[in-house]
Amino acid sequence: MQYPVMERFKTLQGEGAYTGVSAWFIRLGGCDVGCAWCDVKESWEAASHPPVSVEELVAEAVEAQTAITVITGGEPLMYDCTPLTEALRAAGLKVHLETSGAYPLTGSWDWITLSPKRFKPTLSEVYERTDELKVVVVNRQDYAWAEEHAERIRPEAVRYLQPEWSRREKLHEALTDYVASHPKWRLSLQTHKYLNIR
Repeated sequence: MQYPVMERFKTLQGEGAYTGVSAWFIRLGGCDVGCAWCDVKESWEAASHPPVSVEELVAEAVEAQTAITVITGGEPLMYDCTPLTEALRAAGLKVHLETSGAYPLTGSWDWITLSPKRFKPTLSEVYERTDELKVVVVNRQDYAWAEEHAERIRPEAVRYLQPEWSRREKLHEALTDYVASHPKWRLSLQTHKYLNIR
């Protein structure tokens, strides 16, 4: 089994519940969600990225010796993630998913981060398995939209609002006020960008 891989690298998780944790990222190529503000648009075209075998990806992840292995994209659920995730977990690794939830859920995961997008609806089966909801805020209309998604996830799942990076300074005050007055939400910042790391 092979997957189109844009990049893989060792870093710290920069967002959400695992911020600051050592992580090995595997970024799969291919995405048709098409967010205008996407910061990895070069990942969209799957054919632009060479196929890499499960065996090679697992060997690299094991060698990295990080706390978690994060499968991201692109949109990783465009592929059957079962062979890759089962092999990673068989090697003793904790495996996290970052997804828009627009495709059927495959794979064996320790943690699922759902970041829904307006351009493709999230499937109900993904809401049911979500550990962490991360909504990117671009404008004030996104608060109500975020609340709609929050109603569909499990009560114990954590909820994050994250300012879109290019608008973070404009959104800072309103977003801080919203989280302060809506305690079920937490604020997520892209700390890897503040630290100037990947």
